[in-house]
Parts: sequence; structure tokens; C-alpha cells
Amino acid sequence: MNHFTSCFNPNNPSIIYEGASQFELGTLDGDVINYNFKKILHYLEVKGKLLFGKNFRIYSEDHELLLKLASYFIKDSGYCEKFDIDVNKGLLLSGPVGCGKTTLMLLLPHLVPHKKRYQMIPARNVVFGFNAVGYKLIEDYADTKAYCFDDLGAEHMGRYYGKDCNVLGEILISRYELFKTKGIKTHCTTNLNAIEIEERYGERVRSRMREQFNLVSFNTNSRDKRQ
Repeated sequence: MNHFTSCFNPNNPSIIYEGASQFELGTLDGDVINYNFKKILHYLEVKGKLLFGKNFRIYSEDHELLLKLASYFIKDSGYCEKFDIDVNKGLLLSGPVGCGKTTLMLLLPHLVPHKKRYQMIPARNVVFGFNAVGYKLIEDYADTKAYCFDDLGAEHMGRYYGKDCNVLGEILISRYELFKTKGIKTHCTTNLNAIEIEERYGERVRSRMREQFNLVSFNTNSRDKRQ
């Protein structure tokens, strides 16, 4: 993946610079930014091509989903209320294989380059780490950083010194406690639905996830964009 740094106007963070190009995503009214969704879509397509290559594109069938996600990142109170999105919670972005979940969670933070970003962590890598170092890894994720655990449910059961551990389940419980006590956000992408999440991680984890996450989903018929 290529890495390109976005710059912004500190007096109006909705004005973003990519090289010599300026993208004005909204207008400043006092201390409130009024964003323009069409301009957001245009910027996301340009930034997506920079990050992921010339074949990247925004699909029209994803516009409603993007409106929800963009509203969350820019904290548009009106649209967030309309979509029942709580900006104080994390995102659980679900959808079929190849629909673009990981891509969007990497792309959308660029709408707000003035804000601190979460770290994207493949769920499989978390389990690989646990298998190498054990329970210390679970403790390491009980910190105040923001994470997005990518492809939740695709990981294997962890195993350390002959003992099995549902590593992501344990981490999600730890992250729930951080959310309740300190407001620390966690995000996830997953191919699983709610029933499959409960089967994989148990009712205890699923009930906490309801409190901790905004559930945002691609259409179940979404195309595989990697084909």
C-alpha cells in the first residue's frame, strides 16, 4: 500500500491538501463546519486512488453506507441521530468477503486528518502474537490506544503452552472495561452476523459489544470488489 500524508488548514480542518490539490469538504460557519457529502465522496475517491491504486472507485450502491460512516467520522450530529449512531461508541463494520470493509476503515480517517487515528490490527496477527508470547499480549491491548481489529472471526483459537484461549473474545472484554471507565473506543470489521458473533465469542461478549459498538453493515448482496 502506498502512503500519502494529508495536510489540512488549521483554521478550517475541512480544507484538506493532497500535494498541490486543495479539497474543500465543507464551509466554516463560526466554529461549526457544514460538510458537503458530494465533496466528501469526490475526495474519498481521489484519496482512495492515492492509497490503493488507480483501480479504486466509490460504488454508487455504497453511498448510503458511506453517508453513515462519514457522518460518524466528521461527527455530524443531525445525520448521526438520524442513523442512530453514537459518536462516543466504536464502529463494528460488517459485510460479505471482499465488499471493502478494511479499505473504508483505512480510508475514512483521512476525512479528519486533525484527529488522532486508530491502529489497524488484523485479528489473525493478534492470535499469532498470543501463540508466541501468551497472556501478556492480551494485557498489552488493555491500554488507552484506539484500535480497529480487522477481520474479526477469521482468526483461529489461540493456544499457549497447551491451553486454548479465545484471544479476541478476551481482548474485547478488556476493551469494554476501558470503554465504560475511560471512553476508549475500539473498532472492528467482520464477516460475521450477530448470531455468528455470539456462537464464536459467547453471549457475554456479544452483550458487551451491543453497548460498545455502532453496528454498520454492507448490504448482504454487496459485490466482491477484489474480483
